[in-house]
Amino acid sequence: MNQKLEDILQLALQTPEQTRALTEELNVGFDTQARTWELIVKYHGSLEALKALGIEVEYLIAGYAVLTVPEQLVERMVELEEIEYVEMPKRYFYDIEMPTDNSCIAQVTLRDPNLSGAGVLVAVLDSGIDYKLPEFRKPDGSTRIRFLWDQTLQPEAPAVDGAGQEAGDGATGDSSPARDGATADAGLAENADSPDRSDSGSSAARPIRRPPAGYRLGVEFDSAQINRALAAPAGQRQFELLPSIDSSGHGTAVAGIAAGDSPMYQGVAPEAELLIVKLGLPDAASFPRTTEIMRAVTYAIRKALELQMPLAINLSFGNTYGAHDGSSLIERFLDNAAEIGRTVICVGSGNEGNSGGHLAGSLLQEDDIAGGRPGAGIPSGSADGIPSRIGPIARPVSVELAVADYERTLNVQLWKNYCDTYRIFLRSPGGQETQLPAMISGGKYTLRLEQTRILVYFGKPAPYAVAEEIYFEMLPEGRNYINSGVWTIRLEPLQVVTGRYYFYLPSAVVRAAGTGFYQSTPEVTLTIPSTAAKVISVGAYDSTYEAYADFSGRGYADANRTIGVVAAGLAKPDLAAPGVGIIAPDIYGGYTPVTGTSFATPIVAGSCALLMEWGIVRGNDVFLYGEKVKAYLRAGARALRGETAYPNSRVGWGGLCVSSSLPG
Repeated sequence: MNQKLEDILQLALQTPEQTRALTEELNVGFDTQARTWELIVKYHGSLEALKALGIEVEYLIAGYAVLTVPEQLVERMVELEEIEYVEMPKRYFYDIEMPTDNSCIAQVTLRDPNLSGAGVLVAVLDSGIDYKLPEFRKPDGSTRIRFLWDQTLQPEAPAVDGAGQEAGDGATGDSSPARDGATADAGLAENADSPDRSDSGSSAARPIRRPPAGYRLGVEFDSAQINRALAAPAGQRQFELLPSIDSSGHGTAVAGIAAGDSPMYQGVAPEAELLIVKLGLPDAASFPRTTEIMRAVTYAIRKALELQMPLAINLSFGNTYGAHDGSSLIERFLDNAAEIGRTVICVGSGNEGNSGGHLAGSLLQEDDIAGGRPGAGIPSGSADGIPSRIGPIARPVSVELAVADYERTLNVQLWKNYCDTYRIFLRSPGGQETQLPAMISGGKYTLRLEQTRILVYFGKPAPYAVAEEIYFEMLPEGRNYINSGVWTIRLEPLQVVTGRYYFYLPSAVVRAAGTGFYQSTPEVTLTIPSTAAKVISVGAYDSTYEAYADFSGRGYADANRTIGVVAAGLAKPDLAAPGVGIIAPDIYGGYTPVTGTSFATPIVAGSCALLMEWGIVRGNDVFLYGEKVKAYLRAGARALRGETAYPNSRVGWGGLCVSSSLPG
């Protein structure tokens, strides 16, 4: 075992490939053809020594990097002193389930100070965009998109410059910064061997398609290339020039809400410039992963620094894997990224509030006083039934999990305080029961109940986290599906200090309908990375009723709702915005109502652009970025129906109100 590797990565490396391939999470980041792992590392110094071993290095910002490591070199890579911690990628999901007057936006856009987001860069990192729509064009018909990086396209050639200097150190990662908005490779030699593809039939050819400088994934298009496609005949010719499409329409809707502008539709910041990253991999069926998101955030910040523009980043997706306490590398990365340049990062709280995918509780019964109810349980701090101190009584707890029919695989996370120890029993729907072996940090265990094989990994605290994880991966044995019905996980206390436990299931997007905990807990259902401290975490409310939308991920109002200490003094979400029935542009050229925190988030991202225009661009407050924007939005938030105390776990400081958030 290596303390530098996260628990789920250790389990993945110890699990045979054919077994990993059956799971939803354990094979994420492994390329079966190239036999390589894509991994996220926190490092110091230089990683150039790894390149000599055949390991690809993509430097990100703030001491993070993405490595592509041949499987036989993983252990050797970890031995490098500069490597501090390693995680495998996680899949992230778009949550889908003009109310601008409800957010006090019209008061500052339709009358003095007449804000529009001009001079601010809004980055939408999502499923792409339909660049042809009028909502993303200027009055003269040219594009408002400064750059479009489609990570899912295959490049024709490597990036011109593979330099990976950190933007935080004053470098951009590009050898020739494009101050005029052109990409680093714009105007370079075109593919002389390609056939004539110009509309006029001249010998001019399109530029070679490359990833952005410093990256190996996808293809970057600048505004000139987008305008060339817009000027071409509609249809196949446009697709040949710019083959990036938004097949789901999610990113198009998000971008339209944040910054759309047309005679028929206006988003929150209609004159903001756009930077679009289509997240993902060439495999059309794949979800974007942590690594693609971290690349995209780094790219957006570097571009904003090159262009010398304030930046509002919109992230409308999330994942349920982790302790939800801000300790994972993606959460820590975003905290660091939010401090580079004049940046604000807005993240949706997710749609897991009512999904039944989370259960929390305590083995300590606060209303039982040791000695007051003889034989009621084991006093906390006792290892053998002999009281070691006076306090609440620790009692066994049974957690019931309903597994629906046709569930191919399912993983369950149990997060607990490292100080607490207890026995764990599993019982299948048919009544078979087994006790897990004693909890040994870093240990793997395999068991079978009925026709279900269960991989169990006993984790350990990490260098950046105090929580301990116990991970269960359920796989079918001799059939296509795991056993449906009620599974029971029983926790019997041995030595209990805090008694708190947290169970998480995968996102509702990938679970069968009907799979969930019988007595689920709606609190602490924020999806990661909205749990990062220095992002603006956005929940949703229904503007028709002026009340919290129950699908919106809930957070915590104080540190007592979390396992660790990272969240001390924080409250999440930060605020809520309208997220039910939001009218947004669709990829078919019309407009459609959309629901979810995915669509509340761009309302806040666009509002951040308005505040930064007022403060930075117009010179009223040149330091209006980062945490200061969050502070202003919190201060201006308004009360919502049914909420009596603020901040709270449902709507944070209240509903978005831009006009009240502007000083004076």
